[in-house]
Amino acid sequence: MKITSLLFLFVSCSAALAQQQAANRPTVVAGFPVNYNDDSVGSYTLPDLLKCADGQPVTTSKVWTEKRRPELLRLFEEIQFGKMPPAPKKVQFHVFDKGTPAFNGKAVRKQVRVYLAKDTSNHQMNLAVYLPANAKKPVPLLLNISFVAYNQIIDDPGLLIGEVWNKEGKKVKADKPTAFGKMNVEQFLDAGIGFATVYYGDIEPDFKDGINHGIRKEYLKPGQTTPAADEWGAISAWAWGLSRALDYFETDKQIDSKRVALQGASRLGKTVLWAGAHDPRFKVVVASISGEGGAALSRRNYGETIRHISDPSRYLYQFAPNYHNYADKVDTMPIDAHMLVALMAPRPLLLQTGSTDYWSDPKGEFLSAVAAAPVYKLFNETAPTTNVMPAAGDTSLLMNHLGYYMHDGGHTVLPADWTHIIAYLQKYL
Repeated sequence: MKITSLLFLFVSCSAALAQQQAANRPTVVAGFPVNYNDDSVGSYTLPDLLKCADGQPVTTSKVWTEKRRPELLRLFEEIQFGKMPPAPKKVQFHVFDKGTPAFNGKAVRKQVRVYLAKDTSNHQMNLAVYLPANAKKPVPLLLNISFVAYNQIIDDPGLLIGEVWNKEGKKVKADKPTAFGKMNVEQFLDAGIGFATVYYGDIEPDFKDGINHGIRKEYLKPGQTTPAADEWGAISAWAWGLSRALDYFETDKQIDSKRVALQGASRLGKTVLWAGAHDPRFKVVVASISGEGGAALSRRNYGETIRHISDPSRYLYQFAPNYHNYADKVDTMPIDAHMLVALMAPRPLLLQTGSTDYWSDPKGEFLSAVAAAPVYKLFNETAPTTNVMPAAGDTSLLMNHLGYYMHDGGHTVLPADWTHIIAYLQKYL
């Protein structure tokens, strides 16, 4: 076949794929139209990141840390994610696998049950932890929050068979394969980094009535059946659970608990972003494809919007009920995603996105990083310095303190993404 014919075939296939992707994008969700046209985004003005509530300009890292940051954190608690309770006075742990060789002796495996409530018969969160077997000192660690039980994503016959919530809202044995594929744990070990993972449903089920089974139920006041308008949604519950995992890491002498990173994708990308913002003990966050309610600008009418995500027929339960009040008046909301991103400063944050993840708006995530960059600059840390969005596969912004990387593809974390994520962790963790 001639080169010209091959080129024509490639272009034709690419065009057909693009048409197919466009056709598969939902144009109406929860009864509301969805925009995928940059020319139809409309104009918007972001709330001022560097102006305190009393009008004082933020010109130093000290003013940011002591005044502006606490203001913004409170707003995100009250409006978007909901206030979460403090840590229990005493968190109990049971290390039921105290250190078993795994992966042909490359790793030491631990399995830990974290009791999230005083009554240990319920609200148990299981952690799988892998540490490099040859480590001579406490190791840094990546904590991943997963959509499935850890035995379903890790090929290790020594793992506990967990339980997961099915589509009918019932807890069932996690003994079936999933569509999420497997995690290559050894790539972290080879880089000198430990790896831990937890199933988010151990903390709170991911459905409308999940509160009846999850940790939030334990904190309802007498007579309360649902959280108040400014109290925690499921994302805050998952974030709260991640902090309880860190409570355990602080007791494990083989883990350097001051060098723990978080990673999650999609709604769990929102979760790790909020967990990192709320709990400064986490040193690094990798928020993958976090979209609306995560790193993507809400005022940018592209893909999913607050109206879509917070509709009672969809995911209002993941947020504070107050969030729904801004569904049709986002321009009046005193916060936006660039402020959430900035709450991580000066700690390292990597936003990982996908070029065809139109629903999650990768450009909105990039523009959020651009708008948050001035806060990182207050700390003399690197962040995007250009308004020109990098192409898919371009790593020029990846290794910034506030990093951004977009793969060629959709709403997923690709195997190649982990190579970049590990390089980022090796630099900053």
